[in-house]
Amino acid sequence: MLYRMRTLLFGSSIWLALAATVMAAPRHIAIQWAQSPPKVTVSATGAAISSQKEIAEHARMEFTVSKQGPGYGPGAAIVTVSPAGAQAFSFFVRDVRRETPIWLPAYGMVVTEAADARSYAEIAESIRRRGLQTKLEQVESAPEAAWGEAASDSRIVKVQTWLGLSRDIRIFAVGERLDWIQPRLHGQQVKVPAGNSQPVNFSFLAGRGYGPADHITRRLEDGVLPILHGELRDDEVTYAYTAFVSLESTPLTAGTVRGTHYLVADGYGGGHMFTKDQQAQFDALREAETERPEETVLYWRVRAANASRVPRYAFFRNPFAERQPPGLWGFDPATGFGVLAGDRVYYTSTLNGEPVRSREMAILLQPGEAATLDVFIPHQPIPVDRARKLRAQSFDQRHAECRAYWLQKLGAAAKVRVPEPRIDEMIRAGLLHLDLVTYGLEPSGTLTPTIGVYSPIGSESSPIIQFMDSVGWHDTARRSLTYFLDKQQEDGFIQNFGGYMLETGAALWSMGEHYRYTRDQAWVGSIAPKLIKACEYMQRWRARNLREDLRGKGYGMQEGKTADPEDPFRSFMLNGYSYLGFQRAGEMLAEIDPAQSAKWTKEAEEMKRDIRAALFEAMGRSPVVPLADGTWCPTVPPWVEYRGPLTLYADGGEWFTHGAMVSRDSLLGPLYLVFQEVVDPHEPAAEVLLNFHSDLMTTNRNAAFSQPYYSRHAVTHLRRGEAKPFLSAYYNTMAALADRETYTFQEHYYGASPHKTHEEGWFLMDTRWMLYMERGKTLELLGGVPRAWLANGQRIELDRVASYFGPLTLRVESKLDRDRIVAEIECSSGRRPDTVEIRLPHPGGARAVWADGGTYNARTERIRIENFSGEARVEVGFARR
Repeated sequence: MLYRMRTLLFGSSIWLALAATVMAAPRHIAIQWAQSPPKVTVSATGAAISSQKEIAEHARMEFTVSKQGPGYGPGAAIVTVSPAGAQAFSFFVRDVRRETPIWLPAYGMVVTEAADARSYAEIAESIRRRGLQTKLEQVESAPEAAWGEAASDSRIVKVQTWLGLSRDIRIFAVGERLDWIQPRLHGQQVKVPAGNSQPVNFSFLAGRGYGPADHITRRLEDGVLPILHGELRDDEVTYAYTAFVSLESTPLTAGTVRGTHYLVADGYGGGHMFTKDQQAQFDALREAETERPEETVLYWRVRAANASRVPRYAFFRNPFAERQPPGLWGFDPATGFGVLAGDRVYYTSTLNGEPVRSREMAILLQPGEAATLDVFIPHQPIPVDRARKLRAQSFDQRHAECRAYWLQKLGAAAKVRVPEPRIDEMIRAGLLHLDLVTYGLEPSGTLTPTIGVYSPIGSESSPIIQFMDSVGWHDTARRSLTYFLDKQQEDGFIQNFGGYMLETGAALWSMGEHYRYTRDQAWVGSIAPKLIKACEYMQRWRARNLREDLRGKGYGMQEGKTADPEDPFRSFMLNGYSYLGFQRAGEMLAEIDPAQSAKWTKEAEEMKRDIRAALFEAMGRSPVVPLADGTWCPTVPPWVEYRGPLTLYADGGEWFTHGAMVSRDSLLGPLYLVFQEVVDPHEPAAEVLLNFHSDLMTTNRNAAFSQPYYSRHAVTHLRRGEAKPFLSAYYNTMAALADRETYTFQEHYYGASPHKTHEEGWFLMDTRWMLYMERGKTLELLGGVPRAWLANGQRIELDRVASYFGPLTLRVESKLDRDRIVAEIECSSGRRPDTVEIRLPHPGGARAVWADGGTYNARTERIRIENFSGEARVEVGFARR
């Protein structure tokens, strides 16, 4: 009866009313300082403060909080403590408990119940004795993260594979089980005019069908090329797949790929935005750009082999158009053609070189015998005469051409080789994945750097373009940046996707990064009017917010949405990108227009000042949260109009989005300010941002939720010299978001967009920064690499990768059988770094006992080379010479 009554009360408004009554009882609170504080002001929202007294001899303050509202949600009582000349802090009244006092070591104070007579030192010591660690400290104490551990405890992701030629939006998607094929015009599935309104999707089957288990594996050719290999085991019969895209009749070379006009490619991306003139241009170009005289073709081969000692049947079902009108998509047994409406061919098929005679077939294979089915699918149905020529194409020759085409692209990129095979392949496969969906007319037209099924975004396209720059594809990067300039609006605003407002600053930042790599003054001169127009737009936008009524509420900060959620606020992410845009514009213009350079550099510094002021004001208003070590930590909202993390609902609202409660705080939050150079990675504010982000918004393995690469905490760890937290985020995020066989990334843990190059771009940039990163006039090498990469016999090689300091070559070899690791560094351009720091961690954690070529720091495991001449040889030893 008692249990039933309690259940009834918990589930009723009566219980909620009783709970609210309990929470509304007066609370007697004490603040205990380590030392006597300066003058302190205490205020409250959602409650009243009374009976305030200071006990100076004990560095203590006591007061009573009454008339507080509910214990959670909007209206929950919050007390703000403002010491004169020091950073304010706030706390929820509901959080004050003697058992778990609010200890803020950085502030030298504790909040507890007034009945708790312990001193600051006694409370601090009682918490320390528990021996707890923050989540980040737990990562530091644990073994270093690695692929095997991450993979064993992460979701297994399988993603469709996109195949194409790059530049051309006529691509194909292949299903995860190799059982469907989908022609696409980038972000849209193809609809054939003779069909119905449903997109074309071809089902295909090799083997007997779905069984209790899948025995299917897939892999890219050489682990990196956009040529898909697969294997299906059906008892004793094995089906080996090979699929790639080439041209219908013209030999495939770099010179024979025409591409698609960038604006047409853009129009086929999800979320694209056009001005009236751009829409008119798209409409005028669309038909000619999508209905070309020669089709791209998916060349598809399946070889069935009988591995048993007795005859066995192999089964095939030719492509079949799903959800299309009966009889419209037919099959001609005389030719092996799939025929649309009687006069167009949507595939050719041969079995052992002869036309296939039926759509479904069973072929008896003798022991050791094989049968080969070739299916060639043009992107759009073609006339019969062209189909006959297509059927006569040599699969092997087309395969060789396709392989050479992609290898030539890799050959034009800087060489990056690391000793972990998976990562080594992902670097090269990733670069080609980016290129596959970067569309435009060859050889010199504007390029559209798309992101999965979506059109480009100034923010999300940035890692794609910047990684291309990092491997020396400067022309491809420049042409991709031109997209944002070509689509710039008359007033200077840059906006291409879904109403996002942050693209202007983010695009200028990427342009500034390109300039840092290339120092291309002629390019800057050619785009200077557009740079200035973009800065003037941002300046006018900022000026609207230079209002006295916004002092303490985001003075000087721009308002607008940063991503999918409709949050038109003065967010830190938005304004951090605008700061970067101003700053990089000033840097780019320094040589060609010093006056404009000074103007935008000054604007950047003033904006940075205003953002920082808003950051610390918001921090003071936001309630502190508990960390895993028993201490508490300040917090910051994603935008100044809110109080604390949205996740805590201090001001109410419904903030769930994109599969997680914490998405807005984590993926669009204030931690961006470290990445955006507003907050120095080594200042206390950066540690605050990392700590509350880690405890509230990551798993114990330091991976973010939902769309995790939007969170910039991993690179923040790198900038702070924290290799283990970086590697924990690096491996655990990648393991749960990328297909483990083809390395294709999806957008969210729950799926959404396939072939999501924004996520893959950040993975690649994290890898780049793990290997080399610029910091002022210092070049940092191997700051985040795993220790296992320096086991005996392992090598790391960078061959003329691009850096701010010019081309960089690095060769590292572990000779631990001789108790040493050797590195050779070359960065000899006229803008070489003043200082080089290279981290050479021993796989077992040992510290070097001697070093040649620089000054060794045993704590950081780095060798510092001062007055770098352009070349250096460094050697560290782990046994006495």
